[in-house]
Amino acid sequence: LKIDPQNPLAFARPEMPMTAQSQVARFGLAGKLNRLSALRYPDDPALAARIKSYELAFHMQREVPDVVSFDKESEETKKLYGLDQEITRPFGQQLLAARRFTERGVRFIQIMHGDGAAGAWDSHSKLRANHSKLAAQVDKPIAGLLADLKQRGLLDETIVVFATEFGRTPGSQGTDGRDHHPYGFSVWMAGGGLKGGVVHGATDELGFHAVEDPHYVTDVHATLLHQLGLNSHKLEVAGRKRLEMEFGDPIREIIA
Repeated sequence: LKIDPQNPLAFARPEMPMTAQSQVARFGLAGKLNRLSALRYPDDPALAARIKSYELAFHMQREVPDVVSFDKESEETKKLYGLDQEITRPFGQQLLAARRFTERGVRFIQIMHGDGAAGAWDSHSKLRANHSKLAAQVDKPIAGLLADLKQRGLLDETIVVFATEFGRTPGSQGTDGRDHHPYGFSVWMAGGGLKGGVVHGATDELGFHAVEDPHYVTDVHATLLHQLGLNSHKLEVAGRKRLEMEFGDPIREIIA
């Protein structure tokens, strides 16, 4: 999820210049033709799926620009997310847009801080300077999102997950960096029927291995699916078994 009010949705603009009214008229005509086609070919799932895909794209073209426009947000809300400070503005815009998407019924939203680009949190050198800067970018917007969701009554039905694919080694790499470390790191979650203020699990004294109540990503997935009302052990998609079916279990200790 990137926020650029000048280009709010990648590939969203029609290739041929046209007014919004003209585009609505064209899609209205296409809708009539689609309904006539459905009468002739009532059992064509591929055609139905293609039509739904185009309808969704058109809906996104119309709605997304409004979602990423913050003109109607109060100054207090903008400050809550850190939009008034240069260091927190980019991530704050992403999280504020996420809240606005949530209000409109979007069920799954993924945000990557730092664009997921190489060199973001992947500090093989200059870790202290790098992580201090990155932590300052995300700290206030995250607190703002949680506070905003709570005051709007959305946190109880929204799960916020802050996760990474791996941690960093407790020992140094080179002079001032840290290497990849999958053996002991943390994920935090909030809202959506999960307990607040709970720390579950621990590493050894060096922070090297998870030794107390260790869990795997499959357990995190199973927990999220459980909170969505799905049994991960019975979930099968397109004939393929997901790892959660055999190796993941909900983390009961963190469920309220």
